[in-house]
Amino acid sequence: MARTDVHREMKETFGEVIGFIDLIPDEYIDSEWDLIKRVQFGETLIPNKYKELIGLSVSAATRCRYCVVFHTEAAKLFGATDAEVEEAMHYTKLVLGWSTYINGMQVDYDEFKAQVGRVVEHVKAAA
Repeated sequence: MARTDVHREMKETFGEVIGFIDLIPDEYIDSEWDLIKRVQFGETLIPNKYKELIGLSVSAATRCRYCVVFHTEAAKLFGATDAEVEEAMHYTKLVLGWSTYINGMQVDYDEFKAQVGRVVEHVKAAA
């Protein structure tokens, strides 16, 4: 698909051509637009609201302010509430905090993995 076709489809989808799309080299424009259409905005195994909350969490963790704005608004567009956005950010903070701590403390990975397996088995058995 040529850049002009991508522009046309993007304008039909979003009402305008998103500016950064023209930073993508011609040889990749078709595949990048296809990924945006099919994976990000298409119907996939993960509902769009949850994909955007995941995107928001990744964006916050990597501290990309552009993506935080985009994924927050996209999550809301797909039905996320302010409370769900806040919970996703709180959960992201929780995971990042523990990741930082156990990595910094150099917790034994093999023992950690084995313990997670034991916990999972216990929870399954109790269910």
